[in-house]
Amino acid sequence: MGIEIEDKFDVPPGFEVPDLTGLAEVVGPKSFRLVALYYDTPDLRLASRGVTLRRRRGGADPGWHLKLPKAKGVRQEITHPLTRSTRIVPAELAELVRAYTRGAELQVVAELDTRRSITVLRDGGTKLVEIADDRVKGTVFGKNGETGGDTVTRWREVEAELLEGDAKLLAKVGKRLTKAGASPSAAASKLAKLLGPPPVPRAELEPGTAGHAVAGYLAGHVAALLSQDPRVRRAEQDAVHQMRVAARRLRSALKAFKPIVRGTAELQEELRWLGEVLGEARDLEVTRARFAAELDRLAPELVTGPIRVRLGDDLLKREQEAYGRIREELSGERYYRLLDALDGLVAAPRLTKAAAEPAASTLQDVAEAGWARVTGAYETARAIADPQARELAMHDVRKAAKRARYIAEALQGPLGKPMARLAELAEDVQEVLGAHQDGVVAQETLAREAQAAREAGEDTFTYGLLVGLERAAAERAHAEFPGVWAETTRAVAKLTSRGAPR
Repeated sequence: MGIEIEDKFDVPPGFEVPDLTGLAEVVGPKSFRLVALYYDTPDLRLASRGVTLRRRRGGADPGWHLKLPKAKGVRQEITHPLTRSTRIVPAELAELVRAYTRGAELQVVAELDTRRSITVLRDGGTKLVEIADDRVKGTVFGKNGETGGDTVTRWREVEAELLEGDAKLLAKVGKRLTKAGASPSAAASKLAKLLGPPPVPRAELEPGTAGHAVAGYLAGHVAALLSQDPRVRRAEQDAVHQMRVAARRLRSALKAFKPIVRGTAELQEELRWLGEVLGEARDLEVTRARFAAELDRLAPELVTGPIRVRLGDDLLKREQEAYGRIREELSGERYYRLLDALDGLVAAPRLTKAAAEPAASTLQDVAEAGWARVTGAYETARAIADPQARELAMHDVRKAAKRARYIAEALQGPLGKPMARLAELAEDVQEVLGAHQDGVVAQETLAREAQAAREAGEDTFTYGLLVGLERAAAERAHAEFPGVWAETTRAVAKLTSRGAPR
């Protein structure tokens, strides 16, 4: 697996790569040929999402390459050794694009035959930036990848890829290329240039309206959820968390934006299910990291018995088993139906009359309702005399604060800085209540693990020590909350004379 940071340029036929001396040691150019077959579904589901799957011969890295959509300026590339078959996609790669194919067959849709000339900037033995001057012949195959009805296109382009240099050097290279006549490419890849812009169904709404703002937010988080799918299948760090957050944000948005988007109750329930599917592995991941950090902070003589095995290796095994259940669910029809429903939501949301109203005034009411739910939940909790029942009610306050935060973050675009401030305030409430809840849950986990250790005849001293630390942390958060709440409500009141976001 690798991360690509590169700039692409369109160049005229007579373009010459400029002199790059003075930037670093220049090596090359060196020429060779690359032949790549590209795979997709017949209706180009991968291309429509910015995913590229190819089998390439020639050059320094022949093999299969899966490039995932660009995120935060980089594209993730996953490689697989070259196989003999040109018809069968390696199972490991086919698995990673299931969220896009959803059972549809992968087939050859295009070929790129590239004559490449490589120039490298290096510092001693370290390659800093690679400049590829490509003359490309692209073929789009007819139906089912067979010859007949094929279309051929030829063009030239230049890519500058950052290897072990820094972004400033890449920018300097780009500046020289531009001065020599290159222009930034509008196409994300050669395949995108060859196939043209793929159809991405999306509702066309009037800018400035509530419907336009809400639809844009929903589309962005549907894309975010999809982008994490292959990373979750690979159990990459933080991927399950990011996918779970995307599902929760979508569910919260659909609840909050009910006055604007209707008919989403079933979709909300399916997003709740997906959050639960992802939740077990995420909770184990967090718990394992939490206990590891606490044990590392203790003096060595205070860590007795095989506690690191129980709280580390054993939890990791359970986490890996949970990932197996996630992969099974993410390859099932229920998940595919959910993804289809999300695509439908983006393409044709069922909007109410309020969607045509100006975003600022309409969405203001949504923000106010979001914060009102937090205050209402807290008033309900305060009125409960039974400590255990009040504890459960405070968990509802935390969930309401998280939902208010998500809503406020969604509305930063149309409503501006007040929403950014409201999101911060809601997060303060969420975090202090979360610290208390996490401490309580950790104590319960430690009690179960300590019982198992005791039954196995192991020393349980350190379990008791950790329980004490978690109890103290939970009690600190509990004691801090009234002050945080008072400060938060004063801050919210400054946003409006009515004490609601404005």
